[in-house]
Amino acid sequence: MQRFLKSGLSPCLAFVFVTSATVPVYADEPHQAAPDTAALALMPSWLTLLSYRPDRLSPGYTSQADDPEFFLSPDGKTSPQAELEATLKAIQAPGGGDDHARCRFPARDRWLREQLDLPLTQVNCPTYDEWRSTLNTETVTLVFAASYLNSPSSMFGHTFLRLDPPNRSEEADLLLASTISYAADAAAHDSELMFAYRGIFGGYPGITTVQPYYEKIRLYSDIENRDLWEYQLNLTPEETSTLMAHAWEIKDHNFDYYFFDENCAYRLLALIDVARPGTHLLDEVNTHAIPSDTVRWVVDHDLVASVRYRPSSATVVQTYLDQLSSEQREHAAALASGDISVDDQRITDLANDEQAQVLDATYEYVRYQTQAEKWPRERSASLSYSLLKARSELGHEIPLPQPPEPEVRDDQGHDTFRISALGGQQGSRNFAQLTLRPAYHDLLDPPEGYRSGAQLQFLRLDARLYTDNDELQVEQLTAVEIRSLSVRDQFFSPLSWQVGFGGRRAEIESGKRIFTPYLDGGAGGGWAITDQSQVFAMATADVEIDNDLDKGFDAAPGADFGAFYQGHTLSAKGGLRTKAWLIGGQHREDSVYADASWHIRRDLSLTTGWERRHQFERYETRWQLGLNIYF
Repeated sequence: MQRFLKSGLSPCLAFVFVTSATVPVYADEPHQAAPDTAALALMPSWLTLLSYRPDRLSPGYTSQADDPEFFLSPDGKTSPQAELEATLKAIQAPGGGDDHARCRFPARDRWLREQLDLPLTQVNCPTYDEWRSTLNTETVTLVFAASYLNSPSSMFGHTFLRLDPPNRSEEADLLLASTISYAADAAAHDSELMFAYRGIFGGYPGITTVQPYYEKIRLYSDIENRDLWEYQLNLTPEETSTLMAHAWEIKDHNFDYYFFDENCAYRLLALIDVARPGTHLLDEVNTHAIPSDTVRWVVDHDLVASVRYRPSSATVVQTYLDQLSSEQREHAAALASGDISVDDQRITDLANDEQAQVLDATYEYVRYQTQAEKWPRERSASLSYSLLKARSELGHEIPLPQPPEPEVRDDQGHDTFRISALGGQQGSRNFAQLTLRPAYHDLLDPPEGYRSGAQLQFLRLDARLYTDNDELQVEQLTAVEIRSLSVRDQFFSPLSWQVGFGGRRAEIESGKRIFTPYLDGGAGGGWAITDQSQVFAMATADVEIDNDLDKGFDAAPGADFGAFYQGHTLSAKGGLRTKAWLIGGQHREDSVYADASWHIRRDLSLTTGWERRHQFERYETRWQLGLNIYF
């Protein structure tokens, strides 16, 4: 400044000269005002692009991206404005190539140029251009894979995006289409228990992967026996291009994976929010993002053009077998086991259409067992050949119908958050009970849209107010409870099982009811009575830990025999449980129970329960009645 003053310039002119030399020029207009970066940085579309979410305890923002390479500013993790200014400077830098900001972050580049009317000049991005050309995407389909209880990562289902090519005329075109999915990058040697723990508390980085659709079908449909629902999104070509550009931006960057919220479904919602600004799908997420819920939100926001159902291999086989008569099923089982051959008189005496149905069902069953149960090739190959050869000799008999689309899709089932208000009696004490369950489904909930015989509950809280002395107690806190009741027959022999842990009220010999941590489990079998009901028998084991117990802990082997019914308007279960506590007082605990729910609407049920228990030479009865509300 002193130099300019000595040259004869006035202080005002000197100040103007210096500041004009340091302010960057935007676009091609030398007198265009600098953009208001503070306002731009707080626009919802910019915040969504950088995965910024409001801080809970302060007025600022923090990005959910956990990779420093995702940001161009050192303060980008917590400063939307600093990141915007750094990005604006970087995209206006001369040059090109894969390392240029315009190539690394094409969606950000596009957004800033639209907001600031910057010139849309071309830039050389060979790797990005090749990626876009290879994926060759015209439309995008959201795919939902149904829940799979045998894996912690898939208990609530899984979602991913299929990138559909233009001018697809055959099913093969879709099978070869690419998919984008987000999942935890778990170590191969981690156990299921370790995966569940680290998934809940954020011990894994999340990675975005691109795979052919046929590989997804093989994993979900053929191996894990999960039905697929395909929701074609109604994104415009411009929105699809934006989605692809943002997918490129995040695909090599780490976003920590959390089982309940920042999971596969959450990341896909973020992609759709970027593609169509204003949808605000992420605003629907509160405590958790369950895949079936997120699909429901996508449908509710009018983002779906069409829906297609793709049954799993197990569903196809079961549908075929269900269409056979009892005699035909026996023949099919005998063929599959090798007890009879295709030229056995019991097969050849059947009418041609009946022979065709038995052969078709048996062939599909053998294919399924080869994939799911790893039947030896020497067994399955020869058997499959004989079945196909015999079938071809029958000519064009009418094949068995394919599985029909379920009347209720998975996204149309009841909402997963449930509040229950109940009143009842425990022994001689009256109580009012409030139950909160964030997720997900139990055997007595409305069954449509959920797997039959499956129960999965997380973080359920049962709190009681005893009205005789206004005493408020936590009756039970269920951290996790999983139950899978599956039907066994001559074709399938699935294991029925259950596991749960948390804290619950337990009675000790003095009559006092203490709150004790517990872990329980069981395994057994189930057998169908009708299409909607079954009986089951399980061997069980319980462990409780508390200082009020004689040894500080107790353990009990036991058994659970029961029956349950799942219907459109009524669900019910009942049975007999027995346990033999071995460590403490060495006593028996026997109970008879019955529970039922009447489904008034899909979001409202009337529920009731009754139990008669014998323990420590005392009998006690519990009953309750109330409402379940789903939202």
